[in-house]
Amino acid sequence: MNGKGRGKSHGLRRIAAALLLTALAACSSVENQGVVVSEPNIPPANYRADILAFLRTYLNDPAKIRTASISDLALRSTGAAERYSICLKFNARRANGEYEGVKERIVFFLAGRLDAMSEARREQCAAATYQPFPELELLTR
Repeated sequence: MNGKGRGKSHGLRRIAAALLLTALAACSSVENQGVVVSEPNIPPANYRADILAFLRTYLNDPAKIRTASISDLALRSTGAAERYSICLKFNARRANGEYEGVKERIVFFLAGRLDAMSEARREQCAAATYQPFPELELLTR
């Protein structure tokens, strides 16, 4: 397969992952098994596994991640509200195979489910204490 085909399929995977997360967020914030969820700040039960599943589809190349670390679960500001969140640091590979350097990201949860991930603003993870996240370094496709 040529490089162009891989880029298109990767773009489609990212779009599919974003649509899946949007659908999950909509379901968890409005209705859960027919019951309206009124509490958005339910702590996630399996956040490490949820993060690994998300990153497996989100990253260009989820294999051979370096220097992975994770913070404790905490309530942090999203700007408009507080949500349970996790701060992550890791060095992933770009589509061309080169490492991008260690980046700090923040993952927000809504009603106990992974809702969004973005690059962390300096103040969002400033007080985070990190521990190694070896499961992320062992991630495969």
